[in-house]
Amino acid sequence: MIQKTVKFIFFTLLLVSSLAFTAVALAQRNNLSTGKILIANRAAGTISVIDAASDQVVDTIALPAGNNPPEPMYVVYEQESQRVYVGDRANHRVMVFRAKDFSVEGVVSTGQGVWHMWAHHKKKQLWVNNDVDSTTTVIDTKSLQVVTTIPMPADLVGQGGKPHDIILDDEAAYITLVGLSGNNDYVLKFDRTSFQEVARTPVGKDPHVILTEKNDKLYVASQNSNTVQVLKRSDLAQVASIEVPGAHGVWIPQGSRVLYVTNLPNGGSDGLFTIDLASNTVIGEPVDTAFPTPHNLVATQDGHRLYLTHSGADADKVTVYAISDKEPLPVPLGQITAGLNPFGLAFMPK
Repeated sequence: MIQKTVKFIFFTLLLVSSLAFTAVALAQRNNLSTGKILIANRAAGTISVIDAASDQVVDTIALPAGNNPPEPMYVVYEQESQRVYVGDRANHRVMVFRAKDFSVEGVVSTGQGVWHMWAHHKKKQLWVNNDVDSTTTVIDTKSLQVVTTIPMPADLVGQGGKPHDIILDDEAAYITLVGLSGNNDYVLKFDRTSFQEVARTPVGKDPHVILTEKNDKLYVASQNSNTVQVLKRSDLAQVASIEVPGAHGVWIPQGSRVLYVTNLPNGGSDGLFTIDLASNTVIGEPVDTAFPTPHNLVATQDGHRLYLTHSGADADKVTVYAISDKEPLPVPLGQITAGLNPFGLAFMPK
């Protein structure tokens, strides 16, 4: 009898321990997807804060008044500084918020025409493209001082080129120049220490860029050329070209084997494509989006949710999709009402 009781207690403790371990594992996994999605509402002058666990808007942050009504374009969360950076095109500035409570920490003046921007913890830099001035402002994310302002190459600016999209890796910045005459726009590579141009290559028209730490490639989605080009980051030589109609917004979830790209001009029909990074091919069928103008993308840190802004003067929707590395094709989950003209977006962990 005693032996049976001991066995019972042992197996009970084993079961409780197993359940507790499972609960902890689930909590740890869910913790990666219980952060916030930050939406820059270009026409509203606000940032919508979405709880990634419930897909509910839990806060709306108004940008401080400037000389002109604020025009938030893109939003960047930088983990090391625990700050949120918002580019304000109308007022030629980047607003800096504390991530913990969205209180204003500072403001940094930029060039005119703030557009895309990207931060990287190495060298503590935020790069901001200014398409009116045809410059890029480099900001120190520790001191919040402007490190330098980089003029775009005169020969390409002379052909109508303006800096548009940007992404950084450990050593370099990759900037797209759009609006050039002819059949090509450009991708430029700049050294992040010397701030000098070190490579350039012609690409398709209206290019946007993304990269992943899993390989040494740069992915260039060109809406008006209906392609996603794969370039070597070292010298910008082309490795592959993938046909994708209206290719615009691009995102690679952390550690993922796939790339997601939007088909912006097609009204939402075939609005979201999935590309396998190993084979450089489209996999599965494109997914229709519930609203037109599928624009920018971001995924949660665990790679289980994908968020997509639908932009336009009267637009206010963000759509949500289930994804995973095992089942990468997006499955629509629902929609969220943000502010007017939801534009750039970012994920902020809890």
